[in-house]
Amino acid sequence: AGGCAGMCVDLTLFPLDTIKTRLQSQQGFYKAGGFRGIYAGVPSAALGSFPNAAAFFVTYETVKSLLGSSVSPYMAPVTHMVAASLGEIVACLIRVPTEVIKQRTQACPSSNTYRILLGTLREEGFMGLYRGYNSTVLREVRLLIAILLLFECFHLNPDSTMSVTQFLNTKQKCAFKYKMD
Repeated sequence: AGGCAGMCVDLTLFPLDTIKTRLQSQQGFYKAGGFRGIYAGVPSAALGSFPNAAAFFVTYETVKSLLGSSVSPYMAPVTHMVAASLGEIVACLIRVPTEVIKQRTQACPSSNTYRILLGTLREEGFMGLYRGYNSTVLREVRLLIAILLLFECFHLNPDSTMSVTQFLNTKQKCAFKYKMD
C-alpha cells in the first residue's frame, strides 16, 4: 500500500517538481526547457517510486515491531524515531539514484533517461548516482522524525479539535501516555 501511495503522489506532483528543478538550474528556466517536456525524467521517477516507498514502510514497520516489544511504553517515541531513521536510510538507497537521473533529465529535456543514466555512469561511475546521498538522508530523517511523531501522537490521541499549539504545549503528556500498537 505504501508503495502504491508513494507512486501516485510522485507521478501526480511530477510536473511541479520539473518546474522547480528548472527554476534552480544554472542554465536558467527557459534554457533548461521551460514548460516544454514537463514530463522529462518520468521513467526514472516511476521506476524508483514504488520500491522507494515500499522499502521505507517495510523497514519502518519491521524495526518498529522488533524494537517495540522490548522497550517500555515511555520509550515508544524513540522507537518510532529509530524506525523512521532506518527506514529513510534504506529508502534513500533507492531514491537518490532515481532523483539524480530524474533531475538531470528534467534540466536537459533534449536527452532521455537512458542516455543520462549511461552518461552519469561513464563520467562519474556508480557513485555518481549517489551524489548528495548524505545531505538527502540528513534532510529527510530530520523531517520524517517530526512528521511521524506528530502522526503517532495524534493517532493515539485523535482529538480533532486540538490545535498545533495545544499539541506542542502537551507534548510531554503525549510522550508519557504513549503506548505501542
